[in-house]
Amino acid sequence: KRIMVFLLGPATVSLAVPLYKNRQTLLRNTLPALLGLGVGSLATLGVALVLARLLGLPEVMRASISIKSVTAPIAVELAPIIHGSPTLTVACVIATGMIGTMLGPWLMTMTGIHDPLSRGLALGTISHGQGTAQAVSEGELQGAAAGIAMGLAAVFTSCIAPFVCWCSRQWLRS
Repeated sequence: KRIMVFLLGPATVSLAVPLYKNRQTLLRNTLPALLGLGVGSLATLGVALVLARLLGLPEVMRASISIKSVTAPIAVELAPIIHGSPTLTVACVIATGMIGTMLGPWLMTMTGIHDPLSRGLALGTISHGQGTAQAVSEGELQGAAAGIAMGLAAVFTSCIAPFVCWCSRQWLRS
């Protein structure tokens, strides 16, 4: 445990340096970035719930899958609040990170998304830590944007997931 905590310091600093270097670009694009992050977070939550319902999955699986795009530590804490399984949620989080990291850059390139800020925001919002690592490998601005997106998407999802999941459960009862 101590080794993990020790290594978090350099990892945090490695994300902070590109953030500081690109602060002007990030500040200039704050409003569109926040809007994209909010829509992306809400969309991944909603689409997961709708698909899980269409597949006839039980409530615990729907809830667990819905929060797949936040970091694992947050997902573990959020899962019981929305009536999900922490273990299943972490598996979904890891799978989402891997799939997003493998396919995200390719899909963005194929659809013509080349803007570094957009690519970083998308990878950080949807694929959390693994996507942020991929974004850092693409460039400094992508890494900075992904780091911010990863954190803000986790906060946003933590705030809206209980309400969205509650609405989903009410929808099923009607």
